Amino acid sequence: MSADLAPLSTDLDGRCITTIRMLSVDAVEAAKSGHEGLPLGAAPMAWAVWSRFLRFDPSDPQWPGRDRFVLSAGHGSMLLYSLLHLFGFQLTLDDIKKFRQWASKTPGHPEHGHTPGVETTTGPLGQGISNAVGMALGEAMLAARINTTDENIVDHKTFVIASDGDLMEGVSNEAASLAGHLGLGKLIVLYDNNSISIDGSTKLAFTEDVLGRFRALGWSTFSVDDGNDVEKISIALQQAIDDDRHPSIIAVATQIGYGAPHKQGTEAAHGGPYGSEETKIIKERFGWPEQPFYVPDDVKKHLAALIEEKKAAAAKDRARLAAADKGHNTLISHWMSGAAAPLPKDIHELMPKFEIGASLATRAASGQVLKAISAAYPPLVGGSADLVESTSVEFTSNVVSNSNFAGSLIHFGVREHGMAAILNGLQLHGGFRVFGSTFLIFSDYLRPSLRLAALMGNPVIFIFTHDSVGVGEDGPTHQPVEQLESLRMVPNLAVIRPADANEVVEGWLTILDRRAGPSLLALSRQGLPVLEPGEPGWLSRFGARVVLRESDTCQVALLASGSEVSLAIQAAEVLLEEHDVDARVVSIPWRERFLEQRREVIDELVPPSALKISIEAGVTHGWRSVVGSDGITIGIDRFGASAPGSTVMSELGLSKQAVVTRVLSSLGRI
Repeated sequence: MSADLAPLSTDLDGRCITTIRMLSVDAVEAAKSGHEGLPLGAAPMAWAVWSRFLRFDPSDPQWPGRDRFVLSAGHGSMLLYSLLHLFGFQLTLDDIKKFRQWASKTPGHPEHGHTPGVETTTGPLGQGISNAVGMALGEAMLAARINTTDENIVDHKTFVIASDGDLMEGVSNEAASLAGHLGLGKLIVLYDNNSISIDGSTKLAFTEDVLGRFRALGWSTFSVDDGNDVEKISIALQQAIDDDRHPSIIAVATQIGYGAPHKQGTEAAHGGPYGSEETKIIKERFGWPEQPFYVPDDVKKHLAALIEEKKAAAAKDRARLAAADKGHNTLISHWMSGAAAPLPKDIHELMPKFEIGASLATRAASGQVLKAISAAYPPLVGGSADLVESTSVEFTSNVVSNSNFAGSLIHFGVREHGMAAILNGLQLHGGFRVFGSTFLIFSDYLRPSLRLAALMGNPVIFIFTHDSVGVGEDGPTHQPVEQLESLRMVPNLAVIRPADANEVVEGWLTILDRRAGPSLLALSRQGLPVLEPGEPGWLSRFGARVVLRESDTCQVALLASGSEVSLAIQAAEVLLEEHDVDARVVSIPWRERFLEQRREVIDELVPPSALKISIEAGVTHGWRSVVGSDGITIGIDRFGASAPGSTVMSELGLSKQAVVTRVLSSLGRI
């Protein structure tokens, strides 16, 4: 493709594609910010997908039977916004004109839940294509549960446009590897192969055989040598669709910034406004009026006809599903509503009972709770990053595989980041409540996806076990100290660290009810005494409870989470019996919920006159917000060490005697 040539705009496809390109250019120029390069290069492949293959209903963006479209290269967001506007979604031309402005529907990168028609939040490269693997997995798992030999009720595809940056990121390889292993044949990726990265040619750092790699991962691969040839792109798309046994990737040769005379095909085309002079020449090359945000009447008419066709197809499909349902198949009913089934009303009564005083690791208690929940609530699915037994999530023998998508237990392999990104897509797809598990220390490997779950308000559940230096002999590489505190800093993430088996029950019920964002349970490897259960609902309401009340006057309030609650109880008993110091012990498994309470509620739980001392096997910084400037924080502000868990805890100051000594010293008693 020569830099001097632009596609003719006389045919209707060409004029629609040019409209997409020019809307994108005009929006970036108006904002003086954004990325014109990708929309200019990738508009033809996007048009091919949306006009000829993608099933959707712009009047019902959440129609469950729709195909999913993910712009993994989220920096090219104006490509998606142009498509959404032109195809009748609730995105007006005024919204396009407000690109990247405060409170607009067109933020710099696509945001799920913010803009109608955006399936997932993208921009951090590699996340979108990995979410799409989860969406394709969701389709396969629901189809296996709902479809019959007579009728395919669930039958839709997931399309992706991905950049070279997406394919360089490790998370995309993790997810693509699992997609190939499972044979997710309804996943189709278009690779915007423009050979340019921000720093320059991809030859600087990316010279691998991309299609060869994907073939090795079990994908079908296709190539299109001209990114402006809609017919060639459409033929490749149909070939990919016809191969329903493998995910497919189509490498489409494009030129970034296509049509921009001084930038096309160079790193300068990637981002930033091109300027008025360059824009003027671009429009001249495409035979386009200088008028900004121009949409020709014939394009509007053609799109209106396409929109009606798509709406009619969606209506026909809804009628077909309604006939298949007849009000008797609850799976179809929930599928049509776009939601997973509600929790059983008697879920509290179904929870296991634990013997008070018995020793049980909270990870083991979680395993028992998970089995009880899953037996009554089939929509709960999930698994582990190669730690099913260690994290106690082997809740069923019905494993998901390429021959059994009706399974519920997913083996993600040693792919923590890929697991979290796939879980995001699986949850966004609808029909399930999803969870994933690994060791707390490896939450570092999946942080970007967890953060996006919080940003989207996506209620993914994370089970993080081996939650402290109590892990022991594995040493500091496997002993989390800063992880809990760093995770608590993520907005809209519920971080819950139960003190015992009964708090695990309350934790699970709390996070299953929570739909506003992701939640995590931080669970112990070591056994912990089972405490008396609190009143149902205390955790979601208050985030904390009193587990040992003073006998007379509360002189000291010991505030702890997780395994350190039992340590606090032991220390309180010694303080009273041997030193006549009356202490209260407050378990605070959900610190952020506790801190949200009204002052009178906090004071009821933690008397303001008491000396406040926090105890947690992790960095102490965040506990200052609980104990105040006059309080004491006991924790671990260093890395751990390799030794038996009890030895490590004791040596690092988390022993009964160490707590007692610290309290007495603070009271001036020693």
